[in-house]
Amino acid sequence: MDIATLRKEHPEHWNKAAAIRVLTLDAVAAANSGHSGMPMGMADVATVLFEKHLKFDPKNPQWPDRDRFILSAGHGSMLLYSLLHLTGYADMTIDQIKNFRQWGAITAGHPEYGHATGIETTTGPLGQGLANSVGFAMAEEIQRAHYGKKVVDHYTYVIAGDGCLMEGVSHEAIALAGRQELSKLIVFWDNNGITIDGKVEISDRTNQPMRFEASGWHVQEIDGHDPVAIDAAIAAAKKTDKPSMIACATHIALGSSAQDTSKGHGALTDATLIADTRKVYGWNHAPFVIPADVQAGWAAIGAQGASEFAEWTARFEAMPGGKQSDFTRAYALDAPQKISAAVKALKKKISEEQPKVATRKSSEMTLEVLNPLLPETVGGSADLTGSNNTKTPDLGVFTPEDRKGRYVYYGIREHGMCSAMNGMVLHGGVRPYGGTFMCFTDYARPAMRLAALMKIPTVFVMTHDSIGLGEDGPTHQPVEHLAISRATPNTYVFRPADTVETAEAWEVALTVKDTPSVMALSRQNLPTVRLEHKNKNLTALGAYVLRDATAKREAILMATGSEVEIALKAADILESEGIGVRVVSMPCMELFEAQDDAYRKRVLPGGPVRVAIEAGVQMGWDKWLTGERGKSTKAAFVGMTGFGASAPAPTLYEKFGITAEETVKKVKELLGN
Repeated sequence: MDIATLRKEHPEHWNKAAAIRVLTLDAVAAANSGHSGMPMGMADVATVLFEKHLKFDPKNPQWPDRDRFILSAGHGSMLLYSLLHLTGYADMTIDQIKNFRQWGAITAGHPEYGHATGIETTTGPLGQGLANSVGFAMAEEIQRAHYGKKVVDHYTYVIAGDGCLMEGVSHEAIALAGRQELSKLIVFWDNNGITIDGKVEISDRTNQPMRFEASGWHVQEIDGHDPVAIDAAIAAAKKTDKPSMIACATHIALGSSAQDTSKGHGALTDATLIADTRKVYGWNHAPFVIPADVQAGWAAIGAQGASEFAEWTARFEAMPGGKQSDFTRAYALDAPQKISAAVKALKKKISEEQPKVATRKSSEMTLEVLNPLLPETVGGSADLTGSNNTKTPDLGVFTPEDRKGRYVYYGIREHGMCSAMNGMVLHGGVRPYGGTFMCFTDYARPAMRLAALMKIPTVFVMTHDSIGLGEDGPTHQPVEHLAISRATPNTYVFRPADTVETAEAWEVALTVKDTPSVMALSRQNLPTVRLEHKNKNLTALGAYVLRDATAKREAILMATGSEVEIALKAADILESEGIGVRVVSMPCMELFEAQDDAYRKRVLPGGPVRVAIEAGVQMGWDKWLTGERGKSTKAAFVGMTGFGASAPAPTLYEKFGITAEETVKKVKELLGN
């Protein structure tokens, strides 16, 4: 439908949609930066969605039963900011729109979760929002099964562009959603045929509707500028028992001289182009001015949800008190107090029995204790359930037939799994964790980074954490992955030495609210090193003295995970020769760095030589080896300097020199012995 027909046949709709378009033009021009074309092209779809279908209440933006709207094509952020402003979200003022992309404004270049109400997830890296949406829809299904349709019954809507569908994560997300029959998920594809480099056809010829159909989706193709067709398509999508994709044929940068060109994708800032476009729109108002009748029309859309919210509140308050409390607690990310006692009891049992098990098994043992106490946990694995040890007997399996199941078979989809888990956290009410091999953090990395950026407590279970996995060889043996994870801001990287530390790590991961956790767990069996039971969670301190010197302290050995055992053996040898050694276990560098200076000094005092032992690269250890204030401390590292090899684990440790004997040698060299 062309602009003239739209203005003539649907004047009220046109004016509402035009408000989005001109706010986009004005904000991008003021910033001299941004992406004008997508909001101009998808304004009709967004207007129909918000006016006729989306369940939301700007006065209660955290309403748990609201529909979720995700702008996967996050570069078109002015579409979302305009909608939030026009519908009456209090924090999205006209001044925020005027300060688009400026320091201190909530209107960042791409939507950032936590900056403004109404932003459901951080998008911009293409495909992420689409993959997040699968987790949103799964969380809705799980909660609806648990609490009932009267309290949980909402949709997840997504706008995705050509770039989102080209990114590999889109295939993982689409296939998973189709398999799980997520009928409350509706995706609008902005089918404008344009990318930054030119027409889509220069790089892609995928028949996207057929692709979605092949994955089990309900598919429609419409004119993305026809409000009647848009309305009918959404209504039809809501009736199907499959996830739905609506292919919306649109014109990027609609009405401007850049329409249907790659130029239209980016910032349209030329004054003549903007003036000419406003004439085409019939918009003769000053920049950032919305006429009263249009503003009132949008305000009425924003007010529609108030009565639905009130009705929902009454239904929620009619639920049994216990269910209300569980619901509220889970949405607040508050763990039940009883998990602390459960962890203490498990630690005491382990310290007494002293089993020798892989920490991946230790993780399973912990989850067997905690999952029954935390009905909001949702486990999963990327086709490595038996290796990751992430499934416990009480969970059941999440399927189209059993929405109460709390374990997800994600398939070989590490990126899609981690993105979906982020979506679950963002939806609220669930605490997901999912597993793969540590080496495959490479596949999951974009989602892990965004969890840290968004400050959400997703738990990434990464087993087979070193050359200790053995014969599978260097393709599967992580050496740099601990360093990469530790380099990511706002991430807790746990590498526990035994079951006690593993239980403590899980306690932290399941109680923290604003930080994701990476669990680096061994394949090979490890002895219990925490032989004396302590009620205190020492892993929460990041590092602690596991064993102190008996002879005069001359050296400090620091280690994590499977190498703590090596440090203890080296200390035995050195102590037998009269060299006093303190052994420090450092299961989480980030938490240790968060401790006060006095504690860190007590654990790592100046004077003794220091040796760190870890079956990974040295990067990240220098601060603890050489001292925090740049003081000269004699230090050495025992670990990897290159990739691993295919051989049994004991052989690899010997060949790569990660042994007690090599550690003893380093200490003696540093001491000049």
